[in-house]
Amino acid sequence: MGIFRLLISLLALAATALAAAQNQPANDSERGAVHAQMRNVLYRFSPEIAVFIRRLGGELVPAGGASLPIFDDKRTFNLKIDAAEIAISTQALTSTLNSYVFTAKDAPLNDISVAIDKDRLQIKGKLHNKGDLGFECEGHLSATEQGKIRLHVEKIRALHLPVKGLMDLLGVDVADLIKTGKVRGVEVEKDDLILDPALILPPPHISGRVTSVRLENGNVVQVLGDPEKYPWEKVAEKNYMAYRGNRLRFGKLTMDNADMMLIDTTPADPFDFYLDHYVEQLVAGYTKNTPQNGLRVFMPDYAKLHRSQSAGRPAGQPRHVK
Repeated sequence: MGIFRLLISLLALAATALAAAQNQPANDSERGAVHAQMRNVLYRFSPEIAVFIRRLGGELVPAGGASLPIFDDKRTFNLKIDAAEIAISTQALTSTLNSYVFTAKDAPLNDISVAIDKDRLQIKGKLHNKGDLGFECEGHLSATEQGKIRLHVEKIRALHLPVKGLMDLLGVDVADLIKTGKVRGVEVEKDDLILDPALILPPPHISGRVTSVRLENGNVVQVLGDPEKYPWEKVAEKNYMAYRGNRLRFGKLTMDNADMMLIDTTPADPFDFYLDHYVEQLVAGYTKNTPQNGLRVFMPDYAKLHRSQSAGRPAGQPRHVK
């Protein structure tokens, strides 16, 4: 009987240990995550939407059932940010809100524009459910405890409509519509708008904890994580995107134990990179192999491939933030 009880106890301990092991978060290798480090990159999500990445450290994490990040399909990975400093211009933010966030037929807001007045962010637009009534609001930006961006609205104006606060302006119907998730990346909290950077930008989706936000030179500048304490890898290049570890696919090439760096051929200005058209930049550039079988890809800026076309740089691209 004692042996039987001992056997049961051992089996229970083994089962507990197995469950604990299964609940442990997978390491980078098991997740297929590829380490990413970027500096001085104008990263395009569309011709009109771009962010300026001053510096970024994080990972490309496989998504959508993919076993590895695939450059040719931005739905196969998310960019998990551990530390970064990223700027988006008011014009690019305007394009984001109009062409990606408030695009549904029943979107409560339209014709949105964003501007900066000293230390305040100003938003103008129209309330669709109130006969396209024009409105203006402004307030200060800050980071929430959850790592999102808070716009605390302090002033509101609307034509022929007395409003004391954001809820008066939006009304219950609009606030409920936003709360139901039909408007991606935007929440209403009393007189505050909460913006989630992970959702308001098009794919590839990003995730990270915003620790501070400020207005600077026509840009909204987000700091994610703690860039001052992040273990940055020393890289001689000025403008680049570096990927290391696990497997990474681009075109017909799959790299095991990836060691690839995309490098700007004209480092006097930011590296203008457009994932949807990276092949054009690849073809226009050249590559070198390192003695350790790494790959160095030298690329021209995307806009410089299309100077004679209307694409150009995104309107109101973020200025170089120092």
